[in-house]
Amino acid sequence: MKHTISVLVENQFGVLARISGLFSGRGFNIDSLSVGETEDPTVSRITLVVKGDDMIIEQVIKQLNRLVDVIKVSDLTKDDFIDSELALIKIPCDGKTRSEIMQIVDIYRGRIVDVALRSLTVELSGSEENVRGIMDLLQEFGKLEVVRSGKIAISRDRKNTRGNNHK
Repeated sequence: MKHTISVLVENQFGVLARISGLFSGRGFNIDSLSVGETEDPTVSRITLVVKGDDMIIEQVIKQLNRLVDVIKVSDLTKDDFIDSELALIKIPCDGKTRSEIMQIVDIYRGRIVDVALRSLTVELSGSEENVRGIMDLLQEFGKLEVVRSGKIAISRDRKNTRGNNHK
């Protein structure tokens, strides 16, 4: 089962290397990873997607909590949460296929960010399934070039990932 884990860390040099080293040292593969500064510039949020049963994930969370720079670890999979990722997709096209591609992009609420003589580049944000769905449809136009940001996620309820409740 895939787990989405949110890790709040001190925004300091080397923190990401220590966290990714923890995973590689124990033979865990990270499916997706994204990092960004939070509303507090001294704190960053790392969103990880990893596969494993509940016991493995529990061990990973315990080990993450032992790292000095880690403030809070939350397995969002246990709660209701919102997730999204960003993808840039370059699609080969010609005059005949350009409008068909634009219709597909419109259905998925994507945005064309670059038009070249023989390609279109699309920006798309949404769930992993949404990104995969448009990629499957666009595959028929030729070999795609894809860049994905990795999943970001946030808890849906009043409890934030710092463990405090919003007022």
